[in-house]
Amino acid sequence: MTMDYRKLLGRITEKMGTQAHFARAMSLSERTVSLKLNGKIPFKQSEILRAAQLLCIGNEEISDYFFTQNVQ
Repeated sequence: MTMDYRKLLGRITEKMGTQAHFARAMSLSERTVSLKLNGKIPFKQSEILRAAQLLCIGNEEISDYFFTQNVQ
């Protein structure tokens, strides 16, 4: 089961400009963020909460950004 992070990526671009800026704000490397967005490694709960805060994602919207499954 893989997740679809396209909506999250759009929000990152909208709010932070680049994945690099987002990575710095999250205290993660650009490589780590890329791996997470490409479904190679999962987001930790603490990272989801921090990202939601940085990107102004409400608690009721978190599932839309982090738990949407890819449809094959």
